[in-house]
Amino acid sequence: MKFGRAIGNLAGSVILTYRLIARRRRRFHYCGQLLRRIGADQKRIWSCPSVVIRGAGWKPVLGVFGASAALIALDPLDTPWIQQPAFQELPTVRVANEILSGRNMAIAINSAPLALFIWGLIRRNSYAWQTGLLAAEAAANAEILAISMKHADRRMRPIEVGPDGDFLHTWFNTKNLAIDGSGCFPSGHTAAAFAVATVFAERYTNFRRLAFGLAGIIGVSRLIARAHFPSDVFFGAALGYSISHFVVLRRQPGNPAMAGMTAGGHVTAGG
Repeated sequence: MKFGRAIGNLAGSVILTYRLIARRRRRFHYCGQLLRRIGADQKRIWSCPSVVIRGAGWKPVLGVFGASAALIALDPLDTPWIQQPAFQELPTVRVANEILSGRNMAIAINSAPLALFIWGLIRRNSYAWQTGLLAAEAAANAEILAISMKHADRRMRPIEVGPDGDFLHTWFNTKNLAIDGSGCFPSGHTAAAFAVATVFAERYTNFRRLAFGLAGIIGVSRLIARAHFPSDVFFGAALGYSISHFVVLRRQPGNPAMAGMTAGGHVTAGG
């Protein structure tokens, strides 16, 4: 009986997925809608400075930039300690660097929205797959902005400087030519992690601490790996949170902007 019910649910989910994705007359197409939303988001994000200049939201912006400036001033004092061989050779640090590598963290960040999206389709839970799409949208927006900034500032990574290097002259000096950002300010991993975490936290409030806790672990991992300075991680976290909270999550169910993501206007409550 249970086996037959499982087969029925699976078949129903396959049919639903086909109807949602394959039928061209539907007014929502996941990839197309996602790309269009990201384009609209980027327009709003890049116009943010002009909005702040006109006096809207200048207090939190001033707070973030002030805290970032303070951390940048402290980077030459705190980062060399993390760089020391005595710290890097600790067994705990070695294991953490292996498990929480940049590649593994990137996989985790990108897999979370995809997993929730697929789970939502299989379970016929529109709230869940919408959350997955919103998280993917937020992560993409955060990465686009972070990569653009890193190419512009070309800040040297701590591992490039070395434990006894010059931490006062790291800006515009990197020799790195990576496609995902030449410099290291801000941390793209942290920005994307907090962008995803903010979407999950605000749509599934019971998991708020878990979401931000995992994002925080990703941020700390970038410090231990000597890939970023504390100021990079802080600004990346603020960036990811702001993009999700003030830009992406305007599209909550019931918002006109969310209409393109809802199946027949019905939203199933997520658990």
